[in-house]
Amino acid sequence: MSASDHRHNETLERLLGPTGFEVTCEQCFELLDQYVELELAGADADAHLPGLRAHLEGCPACREDHDSLRALVAAADA
Repeated sequence: MSASDHRHNETLERLLGPTGFEVTCEQCFELLDQYVELELAGADADAHLPGLRAHLEGCPACREDHDSLRALVAAADA
């Protein structure tokens, strides 16, 4: 695959969004505490809750909630 083809595929992936299981913002909000706990425990949160990472990468509002919750839980565990 040429560099041009690779860039074209990356552009299409960004435009079309995730191809796997899709999570809504409502589902993300419901699962976020579990996801953060798995992350902080060193577990494979993406395997346990498929689609959530892709949603967080594409949704600034949910990513902000994730980052805030992760920082809060990490500080409480310290």
